[in-house]
Amino acid sequence: MANPNGGRRLLPLLSTPHKGGRSALTCRFRCGNACAHEVANTSENAYFGDVVKEALSRRGVLRAGALGAIVAGAGVAGAVPALADEPQARGRGNSGGGKGGDLRFTAVPPNKDDALSIPHGYKSSVVVRWGDPVLPDAPEFDFDNQSAEAQSKQFGYNCDYVTMFPMGRDRALLWVNHEYTAESLMFRGYTDGSLASEEQIKIALAAHGGSVVEIERVGNGGEWKLVTSGRRRYNRRVTAHTPMRFSGPAAGSDLLKTAADPEGRKPIGMLNNCAGGTTPWGTVLTAEENIDQYFINGDKVPEAQKPFIARYTIPSGVPEDSRRFDRVEERFDLEKHPNEANRFGWIVEIDPFDPDSAPIKRTALGRFKHEAATTTLSRDRRLVVYMGDDSRYEYIYKFVSKDRYIPGFDRHNRTLLDEGTLYVAKFTGDSRDSEIDGSGKLPRDGEFDGSGEWIPLVSGDRSYVKGMSAEEVLVYTRVAADKVGATKMDRPEDMERNPVTGGVYVALTNNTNRTAAEADEANPRSANKHGHVLEIVERRDDAAEKSFSWSLPLVCGDPKDPATYFAGYDKSKVSPISCPDNVTFDRDGNLWISTDGNALGTNDGLFVMPVEGRERGHLRQFLSVPSGAETCGPMVTDDQLSVFVAVQHPGEVSGATPDNPASHWPDGAQPRPSVAVVWHGSNKKIGA
Repeated sequence: MANPNGGRRLLPLLSTPHKGGRSALTCRFRCGNACAHEVANTSENAYFGDVVKEALSRRGVLRAGALGAIVAGAGVAGAVPALADEPQARGRGNSGGGKGGDLRFTAVPPNKDDALSIPHGYKSSVVVRWGDPVLPDAPEFDFDNQSAEAQSKQFGYNCDYVTMFPMGRDRALLWVNHEYTAESLMFRGYTDGSLASEEQIKIALAAHGGSVVEIERVGNGGEWKLVTSGRRRYNRRVTAHTPMRFSGPAAGSDLLKTAADPEGRKPIGMLNNCAGGTTPWGTVLTAEENIDQYFINGDKVPEAQKPFIARYTIPSGVPEDSRRFDRVEERFDLEKHPNEANRFGWIVEIDPFDPDSAPIKRTALGRFKHEAATTTLSRDRRLVVYMGDDSRYEYIYKFVSKDRYIPGFDRHNRTLLDEGTLYVAKFTGDSRDSEIDGSGKLPRDGEFDGSGEWIPLVSGDRSYVKGMSAEEVLVYTRVAADKVGATKMDRPEDMERNPVTGGVYVALTNNTNRTAAEADEANPRSANKHGHVLEIVERRDDAAEKSFSWSLPLVCGDPKDPATYFAGYDKSKVSPISCPDNVTFDRDGNLWISTDGNALGTNDGLFVMPVEGRERGHLRQFLSVPSGAETCGPMVTDDQLSVFVAVQHPGEVSGATPDNPASHWPDGAQPRPSVAVVWHGSNKKIGA
């Protein structure tokens, strides 16, 4: 195992990990200690164990052993339309083929090293790190002399979703989300938002959002570096202060109006951007997730609004660990501005090639704690967007546009996200109730699988939810999904569509709250601390269809644990994995999985697994990230010479401070969240 950054092993600080393996420090800053609060979804939606199971014959219904058989012949083109002829559609590997499974590296063993650990024969380098200049007039980073003005021009804190927009073979634009800030690691002596200086609060606001940076290839191989000279005319910082606009059916709704924006059409900034996606016309879709933690006084809103505020876990009063953004901008105090929280929690579209354009919050895609915005085209070329809601017992969604994508007709295509139908998923298992007992034991047919349907919530100004208007469905989407009986899942995170098989893969990170009585075939373990991966295959391989089949190809954990499943592969030959978070595919159809909150006691990492053929289920760890970090991104380039990975919150271990850091990655001093690239030393295809 190569350890190119010299990683000395650090002794762990004394701390008690939260449920699922995260440190208490991460839980505090990332999601406002969500796992310590009551579950927000108190609906009585049935679990699988409470409903009559539909008996399905799995022989003729989109099965074919991990669904690989649908690849044969012309089915691939119909399943995933090739978008390579559309500009910048290739950022996430939306096209390509191959048989998959051609992986020949030695797995990185689990470890606790303070390094980016990679396989033998590979190399890595840091592309961009927190504080690096983004705009040409940005100053160099100085940890002890930070300012909000400087941070608004520098690479933001933490980094999650990563995607690339090629400009020829050797130049590209890199988009990176800046999910959240960990102020106690950013500033010496920080305790909480009530005692922080106003400048520190302003720095944190500026460190949120996202960055567009120009990068260039080094030589002819897989290494990339930041462009640091010249005009860099596309470089951009998007922050919590960037002027934006609403589009779609809810734009102008009374629920979005504030004193500063009486028309309800011009939100300011974005927060807690986690996963995302790209569009066929070359823009970014970035997902606002845990937006609740930034507000105070959720209990002071008008009485009629309180149930909706509670459903989105907006805190009451002023929590002790609040960032107190309200001290510098009163819009974060809901007693004064009760609709401001409704202006966050959306999918935001950003044009990386137009740094002067206003980002667009797309209301037709609904409002919740968004994870992912993965796009594809249906058989009749309508745009389809897959999305998860990352909380315990939340739901899986998709959007299908009303109109069709027309190659090259940019003005038309950019309206596709304004009108269409928003759906939520309902899953049904095909095994007897008695066979799903919460232990993770496989049912009699040898697989966790079944059927499902996409339930419509809203189309344009038409609501399908009794008692709710279309605007209410879009602003309070969680409540609408409760009402139609959607299936409660174990933290739906990233979703990606396999470019070869057409299957949609969902990372379900964990849910330690699920009881044995609540276990169902799609969420088969109680106290599920390791998570699992779900595969959806829509009828006729058409993304616009309303019915689908599903299965669980991966139930995570220690392979020695009988409650794990690796698609039937020999578990003595696979890597342990815990808490799948972000997923992607290479052009050969291999599934890449990054983890967040490894509950097995070792560092998080990036894993790869074929999903078809003889190697189906042969999961191996490709890299591990430094102490306290989470693995984000990931992105495999179309030429398969490079893997980009976002190393989020290195050193975020309870008890760590700038004077007592738990990590020194990447530069040997204070830990700095960064995007790194990994490539083969002989410039071979990744994994081969």
